[in-house]
Amino acid sequence: MSELLKLPNVGKVMEENLLAVGIETVEQLKETGAEEAFRRIRLQRDPGACLHMLYGLQGAILGIPDKHLPADIKQELKAFFHSL
Repeated sequence: MSELLKLPNVGKVMEENLLAVGIETVEQLKETGAEEAFRRIRLQRDPGACLHMLYGLQGAILGIPDKHLPADIKQELKAFFHSL
């Protein structure tokens, strides 16, 4: 069990995905950022990773449940998601 599991929105599958793409600590996740972490997961692990996962990663970085992400952040993430 890694420290990543202590973050909101990070369950076993998200933890496994993050570890598989080289993100092993909370600090590494924050340094990498949600968009880059998501991009790596999509390229290396799960080509069908959804927008909800991206929201979850951003919420984990901010320390909040993804349902509490501000609307402007959700819009930015949605634009990034559709650019992939």
